[in-house]
Amino acid sequence: MQIIDLSLPIDDTAFEPFPVRINRLDHGKGGDRLGWRVAVSRRRGIWANIKGVLGYITGKRRITRRSFPNKEFLALERVSAIVHTGTHLDAPYHFGSRSEGKRAKMIEEVPLEWCYGNGVVLDFSHKRGGELITQQDIKEALQKIRYEIEPLDIVLIRTGADRYWGEEGYFRNFPGVSKEALAFILKKGVKIIGVDAYSLDRPFHLMFQDFFETHDNRYLWPTHLYGREKEYCHIERLANLDKIPRPYGFKVACFPIKIKGASASWVRAVAIIE
Repeated sequence: MQIIDLSLPIDDTAFEPFPVRINRLDHGKGGDRLGWRVAVSRRRGIWANIKGVLGYITGKRRITRRSFPNKEFLALERVSAIVHTGTHLDAPYHFGSRSEGKRAKMIEEVPLEWCYGNGVVLDFSHKRGGELITQQDIKEALQKIRYEIEPLDIVLIRTGADRYWGEEGYFRNFPGVSKEALAFILKKGVKIIGVDAYSLDRPFHLMFQDFFETHDNRYLWPTHLYGREKEYCHIERLANLDKIPRPYGFKVACFPIKIKGASASWVRAVAIIE
């Protein structure tokens, strides 16, 4: 069995429109911080905290890195990032408060059965940034690989945009999937579609440009907003779709982290080849 990582990291060194912050406590700092936390707690009363501080100062109730073998406690990181950072799954709630006339599912409500299934890769790496992947493009890509989409397939759109990851151009240089193309795929019974680009729609600056010229709101996030008509999820910011050795005949796993009441969540998406 071969497992191919299809995920990008949450990286505080890479350019992001919404910056990522990771506060890291190494093994030494973690031990020192633990000791002070043990001495003082917001959940305790003032007199208990005074007693704890006195115990820490006198050394009777003090824990530091020196209290542990090799002066190392446990490392710890605190991450501050939006749920749309890195490889993530957008829930129906991200697209609108209602989907197919019902309350839209939040990320913890997405059926796990949707998140594991047969995968198919459609290659549109020849498309230039800003272009649309049309319904006809989808049909031709399927004909090329001689495949018919089945219900609950996980359809992966390869644009090649992941090669720009870490650069500012990653957020501006990719094609978008048209609303009609998405509708065609979802009518086959698909619940999850993924893309190796920043968004399933066209780059933001191009959508804004079209809207400002026409004042037609159909140019603004059309594939996202189609989720109000047809219930589905999509994975954004995939990677390594070119490393999957065949266009179908493999499994995809993309289970989201369970965040209460969220519109999306991070996933460690993988392709599994038997």
